[in-house]
Amino acid sequence: MAAAPDASKKSAPKKVVLAYSGGLDTSIILKWLQTEYGCEVVTFTADLGQGEELSPARKKAELMGIKPENIFIEDVREEFVRDFVFPMFRANAVYEGQYLLGTSIARPLIAKRLVEIAKETGADAIAHGATGKGNDQVRFELSAYALNPNIKVIAPWRTWEFKSRTDLIEFAEKHQIPVAKDKRGEAPFSVDANLLHSSSEGKVLEDPAVEPPPYVYQRTVSPMEAPDVATDIEIGFERGDAVSINGKKLSGATLLAQLNDLGRDNGIGRLDLVENRFVGMKSRGVYETPGGTILLQAHRAIESITLDRGAGHLKDELMPRYAELIYNGFWFAPEREMLQAAIDKSQENVTGTVTLKLYKGNVIVTGRSSPYSLYSAAHVTFEDDAGAYDQKDAEGFIRLNALRLRLLGQNRKR
Repeated sequence: MAAAPDASKKSAPKKVVLAYSGGLDTSIILKWLQTEYGCEVVTFTADLGQGEELSPARKKAELMGIKPENIFIEDVREEFVRDFVFPMFRANAVYEGQYLLGTSIARPLIAKRLVEIAKETGADAIAHGATGKGNDQVRFELSAYALNPNIKVIAPWRTWEFKSRTDLIEFAEKHQIPVAKDKRGEAPFSVDANLLHSSSEGKVLEDPAVEPPPYVYQRTVSPMEAPDVATDIEIGFERGDAVSINGKKLSGATLLAQLNDLGRDNGIGRLDLVENRFVGMKSRGVYETPGGTILLQAHRAIESITLDRGAGHLKDELMPRYAELIYNGFWFAPEREMLQAAIDKSQENVTGTVTLKLYKGNVIVTGRSSPYSLYSAAHVTFEDDAGAYDQKDAEGFIRLNALRLRLLGQNRKR
């Protein structure tokens, strides 16, 4: 009697698109996919402005037997800012009151390209290096399934036998995968970076009672060591998006990079946060978002004179839900798209300029102007308003709003 076919082999992928950085973990995943499934591997490396040279990723993939036509290294910085970062900043999105979602907003773009490349190359699966404890596995996979419900997703950290960094290094040495000397042991902390921010977690940062060592900060000078003279800048906006610095029109990615430089030099954008992960645990992260911190303050300033009170207050009510959707990985979900439509509608007249001072970790708004400004000096002046506002009208306004309170007060007296 013939042996039953191996179900695991039958369901094994034939071709996998791997989110590949060229680092130790994803290099091991690449080899593991080849040895575990005997499948063809396509690598995708995204230039999101992480500040690293990406050509070594190509060389390393070639060294591991990946065909040149199966190596995708793409500069997606402009798409990242235009289609992901800027829409998020129109909402002033902040998770749990502080986090500017720098890692969260990059994941749907990476997942989108993984799915697209899978279609282009005829791959039947995608793979990522996120662990089973974090948020990124959720973000990658929810995005992928939203874009291709039938895609197979391989998450090695949830299935393979490796339990430690030592196990990974032993596997690397067995298969002649180059291991950088600083990886031969426990890393002091893990870092994820893109054009919007850098994120540091783990190891020396795991005790939330202990101050982060100075070397953790990589994108900003210490506010205490920043210049003693303020830096003055002007940011121009059109329909809610930043378009210029000091009058010079810039692409989204170039503008954010310049704001990063200005923020870095003035010690702006540091955050030490204990947050609630979607999977249920708390984690401590150290984030640096220099340009984004400036951009958020400037955007709120231009909105302060161009948004109607009702629209502005409603936006602020919607924002925590919108931010949570991004943090939890629901960028491509219908509810996020519905909120985005409302947010984008609110930005039709959010056009103008904002002036700011950057000083020792602080972003100080000093002025804002817009051709669509709703601010009326004639109505708010303490001087003669020339009949623009009749102060007697306030008496009836107050009486109407006080009516229910007076009725309640009379009831309490009874």
